[in-house]
Amino acid sequence: MGTWGGENDGFEVEGIDINVCVAADGDLWVSVGSAGGPIGQFSVESEHDLAHMVSDFLENAGSFGAESWCSSDSDSGFNDFAHLAEKIQICKRSMTQHESDLLPVVHSLIRSMQETNLEMMNSGPCYANCIRFYLAKLMRLSGYDAGVCTSKWQPTGKIPGGDHEYIDVLVENNSGKSERLIIDIDFRSHFEIARAVDSYNRILNSIPVVYVGSPTRLKQFLGIMVEATRTSLQQNSMPLPPWRSLAYLQAKWLSPYERITHSDSNIDFGNDDKCFDHKQCHGHLKKLQSCLQTGMEVERMLKARNMESNRRIKPDRWRHSLLRPI
Repeated sequence: MGTWGGENDGFEVEGIDINVCVAADGDLWVSVGSAGGPIGQFSVESEHDLAHMVSDFLENAGSFGAESWCSSDSDSGFNDFAHLAEKIQICKRSMTQHESDLLPVVHSLIRSMQETNLEMMNSGPCYANCIRFYLAKLMRLSGYDAGVCTSKWQPTGKIPGGDHEYIDVLVENNSGKSERLIIDIDFRSHFEIARAVDSYNRILNSIPVVYVGSPTRLKQFLGIMVEATRTSLQQNSMPLPPWRSLAYLQAKWLSPYERITHSDSNIDFGNDDKCFDHKQCHGHLKKLQSCLQTGMEVERMLKARNMESNRRIKPDRWRHSLLRPI
């Protein structure tokens, strides 16, 4: 990527910050970010201008006004969300043994990270990818075949092009073949939308903060969340934007990718005389660890509640059995 130049224009739409920047070398780039952190940067030298696409979308969709925004569910929307929430729970439980084994390992490694670990990964400018490279390194030290993958895709029709970074792990399945599992430490943030209805936010909070699993199960999550997004937007009289479509979301994880398995290639030893801060990575790590800790506490409370419910049910069943005629 080029060095950022002086020309920079930005705006916010539907919870996404869009910045159009001109690099020092003259290339035009669009930087996209959300409340959950950076999403990606898109080259638009000879392709669709993402900012122009967003503007066109708003103009074409533009029959809605400020009075159409709401944050409560309609009756029909509530029923739709209840069905989608059930599908989310089924998807979360349908894990293979490899996925079930890997999930607690990933969570434990993330919780063990220190801010100084991230600074050691990259002595150059920080682009908020230090956590992924360090996590992949820890997984390799734990015996896993882990790498950092950067997927790239070109614009097609109304779908903007872009790139995305995540981790993958290669494991051997029962038939002796290699199986690819995906780890995305920003998973929930990909589905954050502005002015979402209450039921959408409840579904959003129920999906994993960190996704660990197969591409097949990932596609199931994406399909459910696209329907949830569409339902929420419809209640606000808004259509589904191209960057919220299933095709765009699938492109992030299922497009051709470059895989890096040696983290030392990310270390820049030529900047000993410079001081680069890692505030972005530090903040991201704290938020990530906090979300994982909250999730653990919620699970612990739910297990305790379920155990208490089971204890109450058993005596009731015993009493009913005594009243049963012999």
